Amino acid sequence: MATTSTTGSTLLQPLSNAVQLPIDQVNFVVCQLFALIAAVWFRTYLHSSKTSSFIRHIVATLLGLYLAFFCFGWYALNFLIQSGISYCIMIIAGVESMHQCCFVFALGYLTVCQITRVYIFDYGQYSADFSGPMMIITQKITSLAFEIHDGMFRKDEELTPSQRGLAVRRMPSLLEYVSYTCNFMGILAGPLCSYKDYITFIEGRPSHMSQSSENGKEEPQHERADPSPNAAVTEKLLVCGLSLLFHLTISNMLPVEYNIDEHFQATASWPAKATYLYISLLAARPKYYFAWTLADAINNAAGFGFRGYDRNGVARWDLISNLRIQQIEMSTSFKMFLDNWNIQTALWLKRVCYERATFSPTTQTFFLSAIWHGVYPGYYLTFLTGVLMTLAARAVRSNFRHYFIEPPQLKLFYDIITWAATQITISYTVVPFVLLSIKPSFTFYSSWYYCLHICSILVLLLLPVKKSPRGKSTQENVQLSRAKKFDERENSLGQNSFSSTNNVCNQNQDTASRHSSLTQ
Repeated sequence: MATTSTTGSTLLQPLSNAVQLPIDQVNFVVCQLFALIAAVWFRTYLHSSKTSSFIRHIVATLLGLYLAFFCFGWYALNFLIQSGISYCIMIIAGVESMHQCCFVFALGYLTVCQITRVYIFDYGQYSADFSGPMMIITQKITSLAFEIHDGMFRKDEELTPSQRGLAVRRMPSLLEYVSYTCNFMGILAGPLCSYKDYITFIEGRPSHMSQSSENGKEEPQHERADPSPNAAVTEKLLVCGLSLLFHLTISNMLPVEYNIDEHFQATASWPAKATYLYISLLAARPKYYFAWTLADAINNAAGFGFRGYDRNGVARWDLISNLRIQQIEMSTSFKMFLDNWNIQTALWLKRVCYERATFSPTTQTFFLSAIWHGVYPGYYLTFLTGVLMTLAARAVRSNFRHYFIEPPQLKLFYDIITWAATQITISYTVVPFVLLSIKPSFTFYSSWYYCLHICSILVLLLLPVKKSPRGKSTQENVQLSRAKKFDERENSLGQNSFSSTNNVCNQNQDTASRHSSLTQ
């Protein structure tokens, strides 16, 4: 039986003992299920057509704080301290420098809390803790600070289309601000959403969603009522149930730690090592699928997350979705995997760092992502390896992919090979993220003789990628254009254009790919 302690309520200790799970994890799951029920009630009885936005803000905030204190006890005060001081900084610093001050404070406070957690709790404890919600709150605080700076200080012509669409033109009230950062729908597991999307939802204003036309442009849809989210919520809860069942029954039978077992390392063949590496990391993913899909379902159940209709008139409830499972598991490139994993964090990194960096944006974005994730050395080792793998994968893809587009049989062969290579490479990269510590991480890489690190370095030395396509020959540009069309077709089922304020983000998808490897 797990003996993990909790700083939150012990009311559910009997249930924890019965299901043989740590009490903090039981508190988290039960609170999320409570939030799901509350979301249905919120949408039914506190719909924007029936009550004021003031009441909706109050209820959403109080429910969120209750769940936070139930899960984390007095540690939840850190949520209010971080949010409260950040709001004071916004008021005092003014719109000219508030984004920088809030960024430094919020990220610094998060880092202090992460360091404290490591030394207060057992090192390596990998379960629900108060720094997880603080990571999402930090994203919200910094995002809003930059959006206010863009909307109230910078000129429109200085902004990119995405920044212009997300810009906030007035200072939020304290209630609006706390509701945005601490509402019950996202306080425990997110996901991140833009401030304008959240306020539009609370106030019940027409969202004027858009859909893709045949020529790829966005066509506005006006005055069309939001549909019922019941079908989307039911589908996502089914995914949650299957993910949880897989995690509870299979994941524990395939521990990632077995990859560094001495007997396994000494006796297993290379095919056996590669197969177990892939299967063990595959088994580690359902807990993320469960947590993120449940969080998405909670928001949908409250009526938040609708982003319009597709060209066939089908409602889309993935405005703030954080992952696309089918695209993740069938990825044929490092980029495709990362574009569909922790989507909102990738957008946050792009908006607050990559687009605004004055020098070496990739390095700065990597550094921000590393700090945001925490202080375990395994995180940094994973990010360093991930950057190397991403650059190498991009070099191989840009130099060879266009030779395998036609005929279809050749492309199928290429896709099979690249799928296997991508899955092994991703698994190899994220092992330290799971093991957390330096010694076991290097033990694993040593058992593989650092082979993928060495291969990646050789690829970068032998197959350099041009920084800009401007200098490419006409033939090269045609080949790359054809390859890009195939890439877009592969991702078409999971394409996420977000809301009308976020649609422009996808126009810079190639740019986003440069740093998406730095996400979780």
